Amino acid sequence: MNDPLKKYRRQFRSWQNNRRLEREKECYTQKFTQMSLSIPDEQTIRQELQKIFPHLVAKTKGELNIIAIYHHYNWENEALKPSLEKFGRVRHYDWFERFNHQGKDWHKTLKAAMNRDLILQVSTWIEEEKTDAIFAYLSGELVEPETLNVIRRHGVPMFNLALNDKENFVGKVRNRLAYGTRDICRYFDLCWTSTEDALMKYVVEGALPIYLPEGANPQIHRPYDLEKTIDVSFVGQCYGNRAAVIAELKRRGIAVEAYGSGWPNGPLTTEEMVKIYSRSRINLGFGGVSGLKDTFCLKGRDFEIPMSRGLYLTEDHPELCRAFQPGKEILTYSGIDDLVSKIKYYLAHPAEAEAMRKKGYERSIREHTWEMRFTRIFRLFGMLR
Repeated sequence: MNDPLKKYRRQFRSWQNNRRLEREKECYTQKFTQMSLSIPDEQTIRQELQKIFPHLVAKTKGELNIIAIYHHYNWENEALKPSLEKFGRVRHYDWFERFNHQGKDWHKTLKAAMNRDLILQVSTWIEEEKTDAIFAYLSGELVEPETLNVIRRHGVPMFNLALNDKENFVGKVRNRLAYGTRDICRYFDLCWTSTEDALMKYVVEGALPIYLPEGANPQIHRPYDLEKTIDVSFVGQCYGNRAAVIAELKRRGIAVEAYGSGWPNGPLTTEEMVKIYSRSRINLGFGGVSGLKDTFCLKGRDFEIPMSRGLYLTEDHPELCRAFQPGKEILTYSGIDDLVSKIKYYLAHPAEAEAMRKKGYERSIREHTWEMRFTRIFRLFGMLR
């Protein structure tokens, strides 16, 4: 049954989200100015970390002992864990099998139980063997500030990764605690955010932040020697304006295949996804944040597709220029007419398309692996030679 009000409810939720983020930005900007704060550069970050850990001894790559705290949703164990393992031994805490944070009992009982278990497990590991670093991919929805406060008393360098600060630095609030990173960030020694806009917010909250975008794993995201049988593909969830754009491309005579949750083709395994990149003449991207107007951020596929040597065509936004040269290494579009025009041009000019694939691939391998991101973090701490 069609819901005649669905469109208007979606528009109202989008307006609410945008207004919330506007107010949040205004509030943090005002505090940042009033407090005469500044965004730390890498030299300042290094100096601050040295003050906290003055006796840290640098080790050779492969000798670190790392605790990793995160849940494997669908990409983490193929990107984060193997990249961390290049630096040494990794002991991984994933709570999901015993403490399902997506279930109805999470906030009633399971969150508290998981936090107690996390403290116990991390403390046991640290007592068993000297630990060099604790890497976390956590939010306030998952972990309590006091849990992190207890763990940090062990004196082990701790850093957290946040990939959704554009929308959820604060996010929902329950019992005065934010689902995002607002209330937990100050308990980490370093906060790694993929959202440059959020740096100011971290500083206001008393945290030490660094901006680094996502990356990709070249052992997973690699070219396959496959015939190109798909003109245009998109791999990702079906939400926002994506279905409308795909439908319009088809209406204009462009053959598009879409994969992922909500599409008729359904989701893919990681290997199937990467092979789709190799089979496609053009790989489509969307840069927008769900439910937000004119709000964009770098995404995993921004690095995974070029590293798989796919020709990447995505929505134009300023953050892309920090990672690639649009028009030389990747393609960008502004609006449906521009999108259609570029698809038709590069389908008709395969040699130019191949030259751009090569340049995007070379840039990705040279600068955008997860291993490179972790190297930068570990060197800021001074724990890596």
